[in-house]
Amino acid sequence: MADAQIAVDTRDKIPVAPLHKKIAFAAATAALQGLLITPAMLIRDAKAYISPPATAPDLVKTYPVRPRLPVRIFFPKSHSLTNPTPLPTLFTIHGGGFVLGSPPDNDGWNRAFASEHSALVIALNYAKAPLNPYPGQTADIEALLLAALADENLPIDSARVAVLGWSAGGNLALSVAQRATVRDRIGAVVPVYPVCDFSVPAAAKPASRRYKPSLGGFRARETDYLLAMAPLFDWAYCPAGGDARDPGLSVGYVEREALPKRVFVLGCELDMLAHEDWRLVCKLAGRRVEGDVVGGEEVAGKGELVLDDERFFWEVKGKDGSCYRWLLVPDAVHGFDQDLSSLTSDKEMLEDAAVKTEKTRKMIGEWLHDGVFSK
Repeated sequence: MADAQIAVDTRDKIPVAPLHKKIAFAAATAALQGLLITPAMLIRDAKAYISPPATAPDLVKTYPVRPRLPVRIFFPKSHSLTNPTPLPTLFTIHGGGFVLGSPPDNDGWNRAFASEHSALVIALNYAKAPLNPYPGQTADIEALLLAALADENLPIDSARVAVLGWSAGGNLALSVAQRATVRDRIGAVVPVYPVCDFSVPAAAKPASRRYKPSLGGFRARETDYLLAMAPLFDWAYCPAGGDARDPGLSVGYVEREALPKRVFVLGCELDMLAHEDWRLVCKLAGRRVEGDVVGGEEVAGKGELVLDDERFFWEVKGKDGSCYRWLLVPDAVHGFDQDLSSLTSDKEMLEDAAVKTEKTRKMIGEWLHDGVFSK
């Protein structure tokens, strides 16, 4: 099939916000980070110090390259801290729109993956925008990933390494994988509902996602919950006046040769980023993008994935060892595998998301073992 073409209006340059918007965005970011997120993180960290949860990492380390950005390290239950046996290793990168979030956000997922798939999991860190805009966060991830790979005290099997990221972290996973220092040292990239395309205005993106009023509750909303924050996040991270199609920033423009040969892209059907995720994986696999909206009108059912319909799942393997996989999680909003209880008390949605979180984590692990971790 022909390479996919981006079927939406795009812009060449990142727009320069007028002064009044810059002031408003700066004030909003300062309020979010200083008055809301920082106090919440301090309380969370204090509670974890007093009574460490079952999902706590086995180690928290800092490296001289980024001494203020600690990484969190998870061993499988079967592995002793004194056991030198090399382990397949998954580096993970948290989300948060490049402005919010921290590595502990994914402790539960990281702990479960390490145990379920007998892998070492290392949660990387990065300084936040707007004080650390593009490409600073990619540089942070690169420095910490390379420092961990060089750490002789960690049982990393250097031949069995992959990188996974959620949302903004999925973007950073694809961005760092393009760097010459990293590309040949990782076997696979797993971007989970990543932001891929800053050449498309945020306001235009919700038109390409699926809406399902019949689901009721939070998932029946007529607007995408990301849209309210997207302009703020884009302003904070993207260089004003910069190239909107820079593949390190808008990773949907990356060429296949610039990435490892194995890429597994996961999208959410009820997500304004789903179509750009789909365009990316179609481009990598050499498939044509058909249709302006992702997914389908039907409801999949509680906890169910759709694996017999190419709108939701497919895989393309090449004779050169390449493998490109697409999974669209049906009836799921952006961040379905994160703790969304602060956004909604929709019990049905949260229960559905919990089952799909376990299923997708299992699929990711099996896919990595099949092509990277089994070497």
